Amino acid sequence: MDDLLRQRVSSALQALLGDRVTDQPEIRKQHGAGFSYHTCQPPDWVVYPQTTEEIAAIVRLCQEHQLPIIPFGAGTSVEGHVLALKGGVCVDLRLMNQILEVDAANRCATVQAGVTRNQLDAWLEGSGFFFPIGPGVNATLGGMASTRASGTNAVRYGTMKDNVLSLTVVLPDGQVIRTGSKARKSSTGYDLTRLYIGSEGTLGILAELTLKLHSYPEAIYAAVCSFPDVEAAVNTAIQTIQAGVAIAKIELLDALMMQAVNRYSGLGYPEKPTLFLEFHGSPAEIEGQIQRVEAFASRFEGTDLIWEQEEAARLKLWQARTDAAPAALAMVPGSSMMSTDVCVPISRLAQCIVDTQADLAETGLFAPILGHVGDGNFHLTIPIDPADPGQFEKAKALNKRLVQRALALEGTCSGEHGIGIGKLAYLAQEHGEALDVMRAIKQALDPNNLMNPGKLLPPVS
Repeated sequence: MDDLLRQRVSSALQALLGDRVTDQPEIRKQHGAGFSYHTCQPPDWVVYPQTTEEIAAIVRLCQEHQLPIIPFGAGTSVEGHVLALKGGVCVDLRLMNQILEVDAANRCATVQAGVTRNQLDAWLEGSGFFFPIGPGVNATLGGMASTRASGTNAVRYGTMKDNVLSLTVVLPDGQVIRTGSKARKSSTGYDLTRLYIGSEGTLGILAELTLKLHSYPEAIYAAVCSFPDVEAAVNTAIQTIQAGVAIAKIELLDALMMQAVNRYSGLGYPEKPTLFLEFHGSPAEIEGQIQRVEAFASRFEGTDLIWEQEEAARLKLWQARTDAAPAALAMVPGSSMMSTDVCVPISRLAQCIVDTQADLAETGLFAPILGHVGDGNFHLTIPIDPADPGQFEKAKALNKRLVQRALALEGTCSGEHGIGIGKLAYLAQEHGEALDVMRAIKQALDPNNLMNPGKLLPPVS
């Protein structure tokens, strides 16, 4: 970019936003990396809009000067979604953090895209409602929709695609549209809301969201149970789901991950494969669910079963799950994280995890397993030493084999993290000719390829 164009764009952005635009190197660097191993690639400018209209004006300015546009939420993505691969303007939505409406009668809330999940949780406290989608970090709700996030509650409440009623979107030409409504169902036209959920900023910028709220459970019970091996723990989870038990959370931590969290959080759990469970409902409903899960766990030699109802005890019990990712990284000081993200049909989950453990044993990599096993999704958390390129290549090869294994079992390369740049290589194999349809949508809406270019869709070979 020549100096004259740079000065012209800087002046135009400052006229629009005042001091809410910066090209300071340190701030640009902070916006050129997410929470992962991907190399930082900073934008040319970072801007902070406060309204949908300001986003639209920024987009029109970028179109005029053919500048890439990269939406930015909390910077917590793990697959390189926020990297400015071609420079351009990073649109940081942190100032769009207003909760616009909580509609108790219709059990929904409308928020700006920069509202974080913790912020919404705090706002809803004491209201009798909650929003169930919670990845392990304090992400923005716009970012969560853009990556089709899920988290620990997904087995009962679904993912972001199941909990977003409508969106306000700024299109690549600066036009503003609203998709959907507060109605719980509709059969009118293409489902544009679902098109934008998971689009990773490649088709426009999410400005506002209307979200489903759920009634807070009458009672909540949590439990932890250890098993002799991962296969036994996973089979307990599989039988629980196949039996139709309405469990809210069912999470797996393998022995390595339990060792890591014990050291990191000062806990004293048995360092064996462990299921963490949570049940929502009336006391009578939960009692029946507990009895059934205890029977399944006993069948697979589950031991050290602990139940908790009181909130402080439940939170302490779940601390191990909450601390899993940072605990794994702490085992290799100075490391960055590669997190795999396959998801397979629930009936194939045990096979996929057991085969992956055998693969791990041959590679010698330290890679604790963490799984949302209630919906067939699990992660290898691989700390990468930046000074060891051989380790990085070995981890990438392991991830590739894992993805191939999951696809062969009728699964997917990403259950919740999205594609970004990290999983581009697998899209053609997973989607086949449907990938051409995705490219056609991208071309129709963003013909100049300015919206988060290089993400989600692999280049045509």
